[in-house]
Amino acid sequence: MKIEEKIRETLSDDWLPHVYKTKVRLQRTRSVHLNIAARENKAEILYTLLGIELKVGRRRFSCPDLATARYLRVFARIGCHDFAIPYDITQISGIADELETSWQRSLVLAEGKPSNRTALVKALRSEVNAYGPGDPMPLFDRETRQRKGEDG
Repeated sequence: MKIEEKIRETLSDDWLPHVYKTKVRLQRTRSVHLNIAARENKAEILYTLLGIELKVGRRRFSCPDLATARYLRVFARIGCHDFAIPYDITQISGIADELETSWQRSLVLAEGKPSNRTALVKALRSEVNAYGPGDPMPLFDRETRQRKGEDG
């Protein structure tokens, strides 16, 4: 059994792509594109005079808040270019917690071997990419109180 399959089986519902699929992709989202390498990256959160930034390699990405930076960092670490982020900003912090926990537990289960870690990152990235980033902006086709009586 491959190491990534073993980790997926051990984590089951806490497997990072499963959390992404069930907690993020099933709700209203917007897509994010990061221009980063498709490999394991070192990603760090910086506190600057202009606000919070995510630094991946030599690139910096401005973030509106710490929760969003933490969320983006998980995907930057595994080298995902395109992924979804919840449109409802109140959801981001809790999901970022779950994703970070899943990432750390996966690393522990990879037993610290570089070949295991590389296989793990490739498996995580390919599964997240398979679920896709969704639409650039969510559709607002729900009926609202203001529009109930209007004809157009």
